[in-house]
Amino acid sequence: MTKVIIVGCGIAGPVLALLLQQNGFEPVIYERGKRSPEAGLSLALQSNGLKVLSQIPGLVEQLPGKTIEHSALYSIVPTDERILAESADRRGMVGVHRPTFLAFLSDIALARGISIHFETPVVGIEQTEEYARVLLSTGDTDTAPLVVGCDGLHSNVRVAPFGEEKPTFTGLTQTGGLTLGAFTSHKPTMFNFYGENMHIITYPVSEESYIWALTQREPETKETWRAMDEVAQKAVRHGPFSQLPFGVGDLVNKAQNITRYGLYDRPELKSWHKGRVVLMGDAAHPTSPHLGQGANQAFEDAHHLARLLVEYHPQAAGTSDVGLGPSIATLSAVFTAFETERMERTAALVRGARKVGELRVVAGVDAARARNELVSAEWAQLGPPPVSTAAAVDTRRTK
Repeated sequence: MTKVIIVGCGIAGPVLALLLQQNGFEPVIYERGKRSPEAGLSLALQSNGLKVLSQIPGLVEQLPGKTIEHSALYSIVPTDERILAESADRRGMVGVHRPTFLAFLSDIALARGISIHFETPVVGIEQTEEYARVLLSTGDTDTAPLVVGCDGLHSNVRVAPFGEEKPTFTGLTQTGGLTLGAFTSHKPTMFNFYGENMHIITYPVSEESYIWALTQREPETKETWRAMDEVAQKAVRHGPFSQLPFGVGDLVNKAQNITRYGLYDRPELKSWHKGRVVLMGDAAHPTSPHLGQGANQAFEDAHHLARLLVEYHPQAAGTSDVGLGPSIATLSAVFTAFETERMERTAALVRGARKVGELRVVAGVDAARARNELVSAEWAQLGPPPVSTAAAVDTRRTK
């Protein structure tokens, strides 16, 4: 079996590992964090991401989340409080609590015999003509014919071939949390609340709970996804957001594990690979969250990279020695085809997410009212938006 070292056991790593394993590869995952993650809020698994997950037998049927059945948009601008639009949601989304979902993915991978080394950061990578070697924080090393960087926004694998990059603050921050017992009288609904200099999105992630995220313009805040200290959380629960209408105030006032973080951009890369190392997911094309496509695009990456590795290296299941893995020329062809398939699409979605964020959060009551009219008119014309042209992934089996 051809060994593949995957760096990162977040969203993309376990899914790629499972797809590779069922096609004859031997994936090994190194993860810098603990087995039970705490950081982050939620994910909306959209139709394109769910199509990829459905390739892994039994996974979608066990998802720890809640299907979203309804969409509703409200204005919470003080002089313009009203419903903007609502309808049945036709996108087939599933809301999941991010830490719960990450633990679920790693548990599935472990149960299927995939080796995962938690709390083992990769601190460097060396390459030869025959293999790539990862340098571990323990002082140990490991080798494989190829290494895939799935280690997210703060990717160490990205630094190795492409150097350090300074992220750019977008001017937007998000504050969010988990609230039990919210909107119990409603169908499972994705709500968008449009205010003056703010936007709130909330949706269910279980029978009992809604996750929410409030985006606003404010001074630069660190890019951390961990909960605030209790004093800061209390200030949010009892601050001005707790007075917002249409149930938003209660959502904030009763929230648990409130976090606040800045939203940053990274430069677009002209290439995602170097030698035997390739990037995917947020390590390759980090995006702001305003289209909800970060995780779903990572799943598309996993599908296409696994498909291309099988196509260009069909003998994977029959090799056991590192030296019998794919050649540099074969990997170059795989990675080039992968970039051709994915670069333009992901770049368009990154730009689209940035544009949506700029539209959602506008300063001044007049600008906010004008935005409300635009949002209402677009919804009336189109209904619930499709997944930003994101449902086009071809999920034909590769085995």
